[in-house]
Amino acid sequence: MRIAVLKKDRCQPKKCSRECLKYCPMLKTGKEAIVFSDDEKRPIIKENLCSGCGLCVKKCPFGAIGIVSLPDEYDKFKIHQYGINGFRLYRIPYLREGMALGIVGQNALGKTTLLKIFSGEIIPNFGRNSSDKNNVLKTFKNTQLYDYFNNLYKGKIKVVHKIQHVDLIRKYVKGKVKDVLERLGGNVDKVVEKLELKNVMERDVTILSGGELQRLAIAACLLKDYDVYIFDEPCSYLDVSQRLKIAKIIRELLKDEKTVIVVEHDLIFLDYIADNVVILYGKPGVYGIVSNPKSTREGINMYLEGYIKDENVRFRDAAIRFFERKDLREEKPEIYLRYTKIKKSYDGFSLEAESGEFHKGEIIGILGPNSIGKTTFVRILAGELKQDFGDIERKASVSYKPQYIKLDSDLTVEEFFKKIPKDELFHTEIYKQLGIEDIRFKILRNLSGGELQRVAIAACLSKPADIYLIDEPSAYLDVEQRLNVAKIIRRIIEKRKALCFVVDHDLILIDYVSDKLIVFTGEPERRGYASKPLSMREGMNIFLKTLDITFRRDKDTKRPRVNKPGSKMDRYQKKLGEYYYV
Repeated sequence: MRIAVLKKDRCQPKKCSRECLKYCPMLKTGKEAIVFSDDEKRPIIKENLCSGCGLCVKKCPFGAIGIVSLPDEYDKFKIHQYGINGFRLYRIPYLREGMALGIVGQNALGKTTLLKIFSGEIIPNFGRNSSDKNNVLKTFKNTQLYDYFNNLYKGKIKVVHKIQHVDLIRKYVKGKVKDVLERLGGNVDKVVEKLELKNVMERDVTILSGGELQRLAIAACLLKDYDVYIFDEPCSYLDVSQRLKIAKIIRELLKDEKTVIVVEHDLIFLDYIADNVVILYGKPGVYGIVSNPKSTREGINMYLEGYIKDENVRFRDAAIRFFERKDLREEKPEIYLRYTKIKKSYDGFSLEAESGEFHKGEIIGILGPNSIGKTTFVRILAGELKQDFGDIERKASVSYKPQYIKLDSDLTVEEFFKKIPKDELFHTEIYKQLGIEDIRFKILRNLSGGELQRVAIAACLSKPADIYLIDEPSAYLDVEQRLNVAKIIRRIIEKRKALCFVVDHDLILIDYVSDKLIVFTGEPERRGYASKPLSMREGMNIFLKTLDITFRRDKDTKRPRVNKPGSKMDRYQKKLGEYYYV
């Protein structure tokens, strides 16, 4: 079975010479495997005539064509297709009352499509020209899915869907937070207290931060007494403490026999919240296949391994491996940055940082709640802000990736990188490894959040520097992209013998990339306190103790896992005072 997909956001018929037509061998034999539509002037690939040679894929200057082959048997599992030469989704999992289903996979594999099918926003078309509810019920007859969709379409099941891009709330929802929540009804005071929204109740929705919008969106879901709760990336913009609180709140829904579906790239959060996991695999933007449900630990481990044993499917060439990082040796290499105690105050907020010195080859992870001064601290180190008190000795050049990225330009990605200083590591370690080559013809202002993040990281690392400051590199990236970024950061720092600071809320990324930690404590929006540089064990022990959670390593993958609160291991580690593994 041949699958041919045209990525319309990349196809630029006005700028190309129709290379797909020129090089197609089937056309030379008289078979019109590729034709151009009259209305959009874009190619249509006839899959039944395509030989699968892949020449059009290689020759298309914009990377707009994807062609893959799948076993014929998959055709009967097709759930939805976005038109001719459009993305298609295969298989759909069963849902159970009182259980949380986790969904893990790369971006652009159909996770959001799957959620919209369960919410009723998309009616599956099974690859046909039109969608029909009766056809859905006929297809799922005599299965558990029949009952679900029959009740959904008749209004007997109510579903609430927390969207992925919460920043859209500013565009469509108007008024103060208090008014928005009260219009929804329910126990507003209880939900507001749980989600710590009291201090923003009088604020207008349009001025809320990303984390505040995320909690508002989750609050709106919780105020509804529905049967199915769908959460698409509920961790975005939230700090670790907030993520764990959200996880506990969502788990409470299961006590009332509610059904929960969660898509999340933070594996620690997903591991904590889900009862079962399904893996989405395939080719991003071309097709996605849903695996059979697995236990949470088994499913996440299979995802990291890149191999689904019971289905005999390998979807990634290499496994993602974790390792126990030893503390740096005592002998110190050259100092790249040193500062005395730093103080900074503005707008009712004060920051104080203990003195520290940092050496070439080190990667320093920075952990702490939102609004505690981490970005202020990094901007001071970058020279963007001036401290009120303290001295900074910085005998090195600096490259800085800010938390919030703005590249509002009509330049293509390729044109943008031509203007950036870079060295020989750019193409071998950054450009290709971050997938920038695949989006090189896209306009900067049209990039998605994940694409923009990868461009910003690449721009930061491309600049030959002695100190790299990277603020929240995991935002909008999927699991594989996050860990790939961590690997790239480590290779660049080792090869350039540089110093790097990484701020992030994804504990797996921080655990994976860091040699040392700086831990922020204090009172958000009022005062922040940054520790001196600490060893990983000392820093994580301090940080995890503030969260009242303990970590263990998975025996197979060595990935960090949160112990269940009150479990034997949790009690044992707390008794030892070792919150960060034993």
